[in-house]
Amino acid sequence: LSSLSGLTHESHKKDVEQVYLRCSEGSIEWMYPTGALIVNLRPNTSPASYKHLTVCIKPFKDSAGANIYLEKTGELKLLVRDGDRSPSKVYCFGYDQGGLFIEATPQQDISRKITGFQYELMNKGIASDLHTVSAPCRPCSDTEVLLAVCTSDFVIRGSIQDVTNEAEEQESIIHVGVNKLYRQKSKVFQLTGESGNWRGQIKTLLECGVKPGDGDFLFTGRMHFGEARLGCAPRFKDFQRMYKEAKDKGLNPCEIGPD
Repeated sequence: LSSLSGLTHESHKKDVEQVYLRCSEGSIEWMYPTGALIVNLRPNTSPASYKHLTVCIKPFKDSAGANIYLEKTGELKLLVRDGDRSPSKVYCFGYDQGGLFIEATPQQDISRKITGFQYELMNKGIASDLHTVSAPCRPCSDTEVLLAVCTSDFVIRGSIQDVTNEAEEQESIIHVGVNKLYRQKSKVFQLTGESGNWRGQIKTLLECGVKPGDGDFLFTGRMHFGEARLGCAPRFKDFQRMYKEAKDKGLNPCEIGPD
């Protein structure tokens, strides 16, 4: 977390301050914004790999006091307008498209304004998986499922206990009961005290129309801003068939116990 305050620059309201961030994910919090900030993302990777990176930012729910621009060679492109209220909206752009320029808007009383957002840098392929606009709810092919098993941040066998729809955020929260945990990058799925069962939540788009139902599924997906996002999710019996067929032909990209 990088936290800055504009009050230290009150006498120089046109100041532009440079900030350098080395982490691949984190957050910026600018209290009492005045002047402007240039945010330079400099991850600890080879500069040659920068062209393969996508940057995503997710403004805090109550972020206010500044406009956020994409800046390249002096040209500004408005990314997030001060006062925009789009819950959970994520803004993504290629690392090579420019950096972030955050400019404070004129305020009568800056004492209550805090501009802030989370950011993540990720491989362009992963970012396109998370933010695909073409047929985001289509079923995965056998090959895509088998690859997802090898590359996803979480892979579990489980059932849909309930689905909560959030109309304002255009998302559905899938409440999952876990029967087998193959992998998880973060502790999204945890043992519950009362029943001793593993449970967790996975988010997906509301338009996909997920409903509670019987039977087990293989849930795969990515972690994004601390939340589990749904990727491929075939019925478990279909996954067992795919896995066996690929294994018999020596084509399965990685080993996993499908039972």
